[in-house]
Amino acid sequence: MAGADLSGHSVLALVTNYGVEQDELVVPVEHLKKAGARVTVAAVRDEPIRTLVSDKDPGTTVRPDTTITDLDPAGYELLLIPGGTLNADTLRLDEDALGVVRAFASTGRPIAAICHGPWALVETGLVEGKTLTSYPSLRTDIRNAGAKDWVDRSVVTDTAGGYTLVTSRNPGDLDDFLGEVDKALLG
Repeated sequence: MAGADLSGHSVLALVTNYGVEQDELVVPVEHLKKAGARVTVAAVRDEPIRTLVSDKDPGTTVRPDTTITDLDPAGYELLLIPGGTLNADTLRLDEDALGVVRAFASTGRPIAAICHGPWALVETGLVEGKTLTSYPSLRTDIRNAGAKDWVDRSVVTDTAGGYTLVTSRNPGDLDDFLGEVDKALLG
């Protein structure tokens, strides 16, 4: 869906301050902004976000726009949850972050999660009845959390359960992932 006009649309990216996979945050944010969307990056603390490449090598530093506790999730149309093992594992233990995830799903707004990002959905019980993908190591967690199915595909969009969920496996799937994110935002 290259060239989608996302002007007037708003996206919230939810991350911790250390360990988010660089391309799973930076590439979607740049893509969405270039298409005209307003994107807000919310982190746990008002400190620079240290990204990683492949969970180990230092990546770029990103300045958050706000903190998770200072935002109103009602002002956004789509929630983006990037991966990175450390980021996702820490995020799923943050009650404020989980509250934002629940707020999106309970109001029927789309959520897009890549790689380890679906851990937040596992923690909130929001994968129940869904078909999704993720980094392969989450497969058992997702199935144990009541997902209808875990599949090994570049992108999966599922509309069951009252909200749209877009998931992908890793940074290599970003083109397919972003096409579906655009559709979910325009939908």
